[in-house]
Amino acid sequence: MRVHGQLGKNSHLATHLTKRQTTLMDALKRKPDINFAAGPAKLPVPVIEKARSELPFYDGLGISVMEMGHRSTDYAQLNKKVEDSVRRLMDVPENYKVLFMSGGGTGQFAGVPLNLMGRNAANPSADYVVTGNWSAKAAKEAEKYGKVNLVFPKPKTFSTIPDQETWTLNPDASYVYYCANETALGIEFPYVPDTGDVPIVCDMSSNIFTRKVDVSKFGVIFAGAQKNIGCAGVTLVIVREDLLGLALPVCPSVFDYKVTADNKSAYNTPPVWNIYIMGLVFDWIEEQGGVEAMALNCQAKSGLIYSTIEQFKDVYFPTIDTKEHRSRMNVTFRIGSAEGNENLEKQFLADSQARGMISLKGYRLVGGIRVSLYNAMTVDEVRVFIRFMKEFGERVRQMTPMP
Repeated sequence: MRVHGQLGKNSHLATHLTKRQTTLMDALKRKPDINFAAGPAKLPVPVIEKARSELPFYDGLGISVMEMGHRSTDYAQLNKKVEDSVRRLMDVPENYKVLFMSGGGTGQFAGVPLNLMGRNAANPSADYVVTGNWSAKAAKEAEKYGKVNLVFPKPKTFSTIPDQETWTLNPDASYVYYCANETALGIEFPYVPDTGDVPIVCDMSSNIFTRKVDVSKFGVIFAGAQKNIGCAGVTLVIVREDLLGLALPVCPSVFDYKVTADNKSAYNTPPVWNIYIMGLVFDWIEEQGGVEAMALNCQAKSGLIYSTIEQFKDVYFPTIDTKEHRSRMNVTFRIGSAEGNENLEKQFLADSQARGMISLKGYRLVGGIRVSLYNAMTVDEVRVFIRFMKEFGERVRQMTPMP
């Protein structure tokens, strides 16, 4: 049943909704924190406002998106709209499937080998480019399903990406796996590796839709939504059609790319609300000027912070040695020294939070400061942070001796 017109003025439901909407509007009038969280991350304000307005009733329906039957015509139209947005924004070739799956990026640590190790059934193996903790976790998970070759020895610390000429790649590998951006450490690939005829699998969870990529270079791209393209609970998977139907016998049907593709991402009940939010984010990206506009913003935001670090090189110490490998998404640095000064870093976090800037603490296994700059973060918000960085840097310079 579709709802036409407004609810009657005497309707108890209408009165209840009006009161609730007023409460939400009052909440939105509060000065928001600047949220630098690494994920779940900030969503664009227009997306939150649109979702709020459509929460009780979606697109003229008398139900919420969260109540929508996943086999209904209405949901099928929503699913297709979101898929079409992905194809349009990323120029996805026709011979690729766009899937919406559960399990997050971590689920794909298993999903990838379960689907692709069978490409070389006689000798299942894969090459892993380990540049941080997420690719390391993916490699460890893949060991359950086949042989894993680390293309270069694990370094003592992840502070750069070894030149590809030093990698040892297996031409018979089922696939080559890498993480485009390591959020914990702040390492980002500035290029797509050359792997010859071996399919490339890329975890783009933290930098998808932040610059144009040639999808045809990849066998599989996957991304958890909760950083650049939505909220936690759905994972975008883009897979080349010739890689479907190779799943190992032990692969659960819910992780099987072919099963998911054949059922249009509705083999089981999909996370309908999360897919809806992802669609709103895609609409917002298009309104902003597409992925090209996101790329310009990302470069501007990260450039402001890196130039401030350079300006205060006696106070702020970047954790990534090679400039071209420093992430545009997650700027990581220590304060006081390359190893970090615990007192100064605690003071930095306390002072920034007091000024409404939250979630700047570095990853729990790394420490220091991490500034996450996903698409919803504005340049103006970064400028506010830059003013604080400069003020704090000047205060530290005046301390004799440093705490």
